[in-house]
Amino acid sequence: MLIAQLSDLHVTAPGSAPTTAYDTNARLAAAVAHLNALVPRPDLVLITGDLVNGPKPGEYEALSALLEPLAIPVRALPGNHDDRDGLRRTFAATGWMPMEEPFLHYAVDEFPVRILMLDSVIPGSAVGGLCADRLSWLAQRLAEQPERPTVLALHHPPFDTGLAFLDTLRCLEGAEELGWLVRSRTNVRAVLCGHTHRQTAVAWNGAHGYVAPSVAYQIALDLAPEPPYRWTEEPSALALHQFRPDGTVVTHLSVIGDYPGREFSRKARNS
Repeated sequence: MLIAQLSDLHVTAPGSAPTTAYDTNARLAAAVAHLNALVPRPDLVLITGDLVNGPKPGEYEALSALLEPLAIPVRALPGNHDDRDGLRRTFAATGWMPMEEPFLHYAVDEFPVRILMLDSVIPGSAVGGLCADRLSWLAQRLAEQPERPTVLALHHPPFDTGLAFLDTLRCLEGAEELGWLVRSRTNVRAVLCGHTHRQTAVAWNGAHGYVAPSVAYQIALDLAPEPPYRWTEEPSALALHQFRPDGTVVTHLSVIGDYPGREFSRKARNS
């Protein structure tokens, strides 16, 4: 199975100023075209939060229009810039978005790999968390199919990334308990996150921990103890996660945009 992971889109309302110097809506449009052109196409597009930048009026309508050309099934979860009701309205007709529960948790069961979508949002805060009710929901879902290859997805990373400022804003409440659940279930292959606008991979409690790059813009790589918060001129990107039958997870970075490419033939070793 091949999963494309997009994160931190930060869509704005038409006519409003972009978050930074970058036109985030144009970058999402380019990402959709990029996905549609991939060969082979991913089986699923997973969006790990911060779909919009506000939330402000008009943003979710803009998001819906930008995602409409996408020719691949999509699933999404909220980030700290999102509004749960706005997401519900946007994806109400899909059948997969939970409409009644307090949290936007749900299981994606129609693919070879099961995906458990976790809502780590604390309204009004950039910090994430998993309260007892959310952890109980996850424990129940994990107990349902203990042998099936499973992925957990949430916006806030439950592990440190080495980006000092952003690590203070990660999933803090419940991270230790989440780690215990992952460690106790050998079928959990990966924990996929967003939030930091910086690709990061880590081995975490026996699973492949991964933070996707941002479609909107990247935060500068600075591993100093107290680095300044700044973005960079790096291009937009997404992640491609290949889940192989032997249980191996292979992740590739797929840069969005035009850049030179050439084919070449390797000469014979002794020629």
